[in-house]
Amino acid sequence: MHRSGAVMAWNVFKFCTALRGLGSIMILLVLGVVGVTYYAVVLTSYGPALYDGGLTSVIAVAVLILFHGLLVMLLWSYFSVVLTDPGGVPPNWRPIMDEERGEGDPLTGSDFGVSPADASKQRVRYCRKCSQMKPPRCHHCSVCGRCILKMDHHCVWVVNCVGALNYKYFLLFLFYTFLETSLVTLSLLPHFIAFFTEGEIPGSPGTLATTFLAFVLNLAFALSVMGFLIMHISMVAANTTTIEAYEKKTTLKWRYDLGRKKNFEQVFGTDKLYWFIPAYTEEDLRRMPVLQGLEFPSKPDLDAQEF
Repeated sequence: MHRSGAVMAWNVFKFCTALRGLGSIMILLVLGVVGVTYYAVVLTSYGPALYDGGLTSVIAVAVLILFHGLLVMLLWSYFSVVLTDPGGVPPNWRPIMDEERGEGDPLTGSDFGVSPADASKQRVRYCRKCSQMKPPRCHHCSVCGRCILKMDHHCVWVVNCVGALNYKYFLLFLFYTFLETSLVTLSLLPHFIAFFTEGEIPGSPGTLATTFLAFVLNLAFALSVMGFLIMHISMVAANTTTIEAYEKKTTLKWRYDLGRKKNFEQVFGTDKLYWFIPAYTEEDLRRMPVLQGLEFPSKPDLDAQEF
């Protein structure tokens, strides 16, 4: 039994190490898909169509403007997720104590034990791997090797954890990826249909193959990202994360669910002008501690809820 457990732990460690090693490969893969798409849409299809005149040129201008605008927002959001620290536990962090009861946050985790202090009184979540207390909604990431504030999941596509400080950027990345891939799919659909119906299509075999590949890749991404986007929109509306949705014992009542409007603002901020860009206003960061991932408002009658 001991030997089996050791083998399992070793395999998990190798798996986590492999995920960490994907780093630059996944970024290059994303940039490669963008490059193939750019070549098919701009250089092969709609760029040359600008000189055709008439309605064809008007359509080409509209497609190219939308394509480049969405591409800028997609890449901005993507590299914001990649380069932004999702949020780590500050050194020597301690929970805010309740002055009347002398207690900390009552949430306890199922995966880790409680603090070595008086567990019957504090019941503070404690990570044995990091040897430190964990703030509410914080979880340990085996790939990153540390605790992440309001961790949602570790995403190999962004080579980073998705947590409190970059969750909004991740959602915007999904949003703009869905719009961009949908636009590309619709833009290349006539070329895809012509590929199977017309006897002779202008263009070299390499150009046709690139256009075909770009259509298939963008269609696949549009369909898959749409599912992820719908899932995360529902979780934002309920103010929960992927991990919490999996661990919760019930979905009827959730201590952090304060209503759709407040739940949305806890991820995107209150300034509407910043909702669709991967950034926050200084005002929101100053007056909304929830955006820092350490303090979360909750329903008083459900403060003792555990999962």
